[in-house]
Amino acid sequence: MTEPSEATAAIAECSHCRKPAPLCICDSVQPIESRIALLILQHPQEQDRALGTAGLAARHFKDAVVRIGLSWPSLSKALGRPVADPARWAVLYLGSARAADLETDAEIVALNRKGELADNQRAILHSIEGVVLLDGTWSQAKALWWRNPWMLKCRRVILGPRSPSRYGKLRREPRRDGLSTIEAAGMLIAALEKRPDIAATLNASFERMLARYREVQAAMPELAPRPKGRRDFRRRQP
Repeated sequence: MTEPSEATAAIAECSHCRKPAPLCICDSVQPIESRIALLILQHPQEQDRALGTAGLAARHFKDAVVRIGLSWPSLSKALGRPVADPARWAVLYLGSARAADLETDAEIVALNRKGELADNQRAILHSIEGVVLLDGTWSQAKALWWRNPWMLKCRRVILGPRSPSRYGKLRREPRRDGLSTIEAAGMLIAALEKRPDIAATLNASFERMLARYREVQAAMPELAPRPKGRRDFRRRQP
């Protein structure tokens, strides 16, 4: 008789989202034309193939890159391009900042080096050509932030979502503004391009992914295990 672990290992993995084939929904992904480039830096210990969304988020965009690691010497090296101006890129990193504490009802906020509301919000956001998302737990995102000092040359932005993550009970969030990577990508790029259809498309994919997860979890729990409680509650930190 084949052991469960052997059966699981024998199941093919999607080359795009890196999920086991039964959990993959890449065939339903709707491509999006976008002027904003996307770079997702994933902590190497981020191993949640079942509920992770980095690969699925990147699948929607032609100009999207996912890198797994701890540090890169520059934005250009992370992107794999000869030239990239970090001043025209934004890093989505919350840290201790909360949009609700900054006396603004904006869904996307640019911060200065002190973590305060930056001046000239409209000009800053209009100049952004690409965004960097940090994929992992809160502590993993913090590690990525501190191990890549070139990020300080980028604009730092945070989000102020009006609704909690669609993860619901599948993943507990320590803060209301904690979102999945795909939700954060959709919200951020949609706001920068003033195209709500981008957020709608990515959120719809996320909903399909969660529905597939629940179906597979009921039939093949070894492929979609129930999330375990953690001190460092998981969050697609941006």
